[in-house]
Amino acid sequence: MSTQTDAWQARFERLRSNKLFELLVISIILMSALVIGVKTYPLPPLANQLIVILDWGITLFFLAEITVRFLGESDRKRFFRSGWNVFDTLIVVVSLIPIEDSELALIGRLVRIFRVLRMVSIIPELRTLLNSLLAAMPQLGYVMLMMFIIFYIYAAVGTTFFATINPDLWGDIAISMLTLFRVMTFEDWTDVMYETMTVYPLSWVFYLSFIFLSAFAFLNMIIGIVVNVLEEEHQRQAKADAIAAGEPTLSELRDEIAGLRQLLEVGNRER
Repeated sequence: MSTQTDAWQARFERLRSNKLFELLVISIILMSALVIGVKTYPLPPLANQLIVILDWGITLFFLAEITVRFLGESDRKRFFRSGWNVFDTLIVVVSLIPIEDSELALIGRLVRIFRVLRMVSIIPELRTLLNSLLAAMPQLGYVMLMMFIIFYIYAAVGTTFFATINPDLWGDIAISMLTLFRVMTFEDWTDVMYETMTVYPLSWVFYLSFIFLSAFAFLNMIIGIVVNVLEEEHQRQAKADAIAAGEPTLSELRDEIAGLRQLLEVGNRER
């Protein structure tokens, strides 16, 4: 009995690792995204019925795909230790609940929208990007805190000097921070600057210094942190893959080279 179970588990494992199966799953996820988009347009009754049938077909396919992945796992308990597997399972299970005609219809639609996120759990490269972003959050938090401080200081200065010029842009500190966000994103920021320069000719210093700090300095710091963490994540993944494949890691190769050098030195001394 155990041998037969292992044979079925090996078949499911081969199936879920098959590239054609992965491409099929990705195609169905893309089709699910298209169905969500089509639903936003006014459609004739027949088309709506076809969309509903197609939506249920997609849900049943996802159920079968989750089942294949679960049965293909050598350790079934380990399957639910992955957050992505738990997320996929919850999305599929909630999608099976018939709540379209109830008060929870909105939740059902939202769950079907989130099915598009399953693309992240299927494609390893997307998982690496998201894991890198999450790993960078502690460092990004300090940069964002510093940016908020700069925004707050400049917003207070802008409200103090420019509120009488244009209350719609500088009326209070909250509106001033929104205006500064507009300046940081270069959305017609020169119109804002020239308006205040009619009263304060040197106000260009205020805008240029803010742009230098926010758009150039801090945003580049954020990009640098994300790129650095992404590179570390790639190295960690490559090391994990090498260990799984039984290949020596870079540190192990360095140790072996150092050992060979010592042997050569000992051999040269004996000569």
